[in-house]
Amino acid sequence: MKIYRLLISCPDAQGLVAKVSQFIFQRNGNIKEAHHHLDAENRRFFMRIEIESGDLSCSIADFSADFANIAKKYTMIWQLNDAAKLKRILLMGSQNSHCVADLLHRNHENELEAEVVGVLANHPKLAKLASWYDVDFQQVEIRPETKAADLANMSQAAIDFAPDVIVLARYMQIIPEDLCAKFAGKIINIHHSFLPAFVGANPYQRAAERGVKLIGATCHYVTSNLDEGPIIEQDVVRVNHTNSAKEMQKMGQDIEKITLAKGLQYHLQDRVLICNNKTVIFA
Repeated sequence: MKIYRLLISCPDAQGLVAKVSQFIFQRNGNIKEAHHHLDAENRRFFMRIEIESGDLSCSIADFSADFANIAKKYTMIWQLNDAAKLKRILLMGSQNSHCVADLLHRNHENELEAEVVGVLANHPKLAKLASWYDVDFQQVEIRPETKAADLANMSQAAIDFAPDVIVLARYMQIIPEDLCAKFAGKIINIHHSFLPAFVGANPYQRAAERGVKLIGATCHYVTSNLDEGPIIEQDVVRVNHTNSAKEMQKMGQDIEKITLAKGLQYHLQDRVLICNNKTVIFA
């Protein structure tokens, strides 16, 4: 039986839950899972519904066309996604391989409910890893003297993979604004810090110098503002004065892998809705 995911974001209005539920009921759809949330500050309503389509009294195309009338009335931003259609993932990495390796293995074990279609890197180190998992690999070197042209080539290479989502699995380059715009809400980054703390490079060294008691990782959407996109998932691990920066880095890499995989899974399952620079996660 097919499952469709209906995602809704709109200005708050009375009776939205009843209106949507009644629409599904009238077409003999069965609601398998439902979540909704009101952002009181922004007066914005969010909803995620999983619909079993086996007994629908109309085609999914007619269902979608009819729902468009309700969406227009309530000024909805909405989408209806087939849960069985696997999203295409492009992994982008540099020299640190732990996040790329983790996601490739999860993909190999069919844990992602998606398809990794390629690995794009600015160093050759990940080629062997991609080959082992039988995933296409492409390298676009980013050189200081030709950086603008190289980044343009990188952007085109990413587009050529035709991904539904791009995962920056410790890709240590700034993503050009045009690529951020083209894939708005579809580029996911893992930052090796509990943002907004220790933005930028070498956070573990600075964390050790500061004597922090918690280190962590942040999975977030990429925008043209560096490390300031909507946060999807975060996690932390406790440390103390006996832990060196190197030990913190090792502990942090484990957190990075788990946090990135969890945040990506929320996205793949259509559980994330963006409100300004925040997210609503229907976990």
